[in-house]
Amino acid sequence: MVGSFNRQDRHSPPKNWIHDQTRNDEKLGMWLHNCYHVIMRVVIDTNVFLGACLGTGAANAVVAACLKGRCLPLMGNALFNEYEDVFGRDNLFETCKLNAGERDELLDIFFASCEWTRVYYSWRPNLPDEADNHLVELAVAGGADFIVTRNLRHLRNMELRFPQLRIASPEDFLKEI
Repeated sequence: MVGSFNRQDRHSPPKNWIHDQTRNDEKLGMWLHNCYHVIMRVVIDTNVFLGACLGTGAANAVVAACLKGRCLPLMGNALFNEYEDVFGRDNLFETCKLNAGERDELLDIFFASCEWTRVYYSWRPNLPDEADNHLVELAVAGGADFIVTRNLRHLRNMELRFPQLRIASPEDFLKEI
């Protein structure tokens, strides 16, 4: 019969509706994740990156998390210079599984994953070891959630307190991400 109308058709969803709805839900979920997911911002101390190059498990996992985009490492002038200085010391890498070229490539890839952050204000004196103050200044300037370091003793003894900033070892940081 031409032009016939079945009353039941009016109340049943189209055949592909369930599939389309699932796809729409996935798109909505991705959109919400991209809009509202705030990635964790971190400052990775050179001793952690050095540990990753030497094969330390937790340090490896922290650097891998940065490279995979699970957290956003911050980089500033002072920390960049410290990385360059540390990686210029061949005696530190005698037991390293990576050769100099591979270390340089890994460092370049890490730098590419970092967000460059300008530090406009010095929070000094703050730490017992003056050489570590730049880590706190970078973290505050970049709104970091964590400083990941093996040097917990000095960094936890800050004179100034920043409630949003936590100091963590690589092992403790991995529990947070």
